[in-house]
Amino acid sequence: MTEYTGRGDPARSLAILWRTGERASRKGKPDLSVDLIVRAAIEVADAEGIAALSMRKVAERLGVGTMSLYTYVPGKAELLDVMLDTVCGEVAMPEDVPGGWRGRLELIARENLALFQRHPWMSQVSASRPPLGPNIVAKYDYELRAVDGIGLDDLEMDSVITLIDGYVAGAARGAVEAAQAEGSTGMTDEEWWYAHSPFFAKVFDPARYPIATRVGAAAGEAHNAAYDPRHAFEFGLQRVLDGIETFIGSHAVRPAESGDAER
Repeated sequence: MTEYTGRGDPARSLAILWRTGERASRKGKPDLSVDLIVRAAIEVADAEGIAALSMRKVAERLGVGTMSLYTYVPGKAELLDVMLDTVCGEVAMPEDVPGGWRGRLELIARENLALFQRHPWMSQVSASRPPLGPNIVAKYDYELRAVDGIGLDDLEMDSVITLIDGYVAGAARGAVEAAQAEGSTGMTDEEWWYAHSPFFAKVFDPARYPIATRVGAAAGEAHNAAYDPRHAFEFGLQRVLDGIETFIGSHAVRPAESGDAER
């Protein structure tokens, strides 16, 4: 199941994202706020997945009636926008990062991966129409600064950040699925292999698939599984950065930027 951001009413979504019209709680009701509601919603999604998220579940977690939430949040669509913007505010944004542009992009990638790992439900949320909230805007601005002044034009800067963020989202999805596999199947990777290997050996002919046999054995020995998400992320990230480095190197750096044309 994939949820989509940006489905709420634009005026209401932006008002709640930027907190321009939050109301005080009604007399006789427990104290509520947008922040409390959003935090409770994030806790529900973290614990049970995005499919379990509902206004009723959030209200139960807060110990209030469902209708009381609508004083602050128009509906689930707007709530999802604010949830995503809120968790994006968790990303560290240090200014002094060693290693030039490459070190900065590497940090961005690792911070984004950690964000997906803390909130696995993010892998089931499509943000092709991102919420235009303060944390997401700040995160985008920070990421762009990692490649500012190194010879790229504005569109190329945006494309590099889109590449990094897209790579991390894909890698995170694989890592989340791998982490959830044991809970969903009741078997570790090792248990799964031992359950399947006797039957697989009866139908598999190594002579017919010599390369798959050799490489599969090497990968299985190295990872103790068919797939290691940590290795896949590290290997892929360095290859993506290598490609960006080649792309940057193909540009003639303008004189005013030559001092910041870092590796």
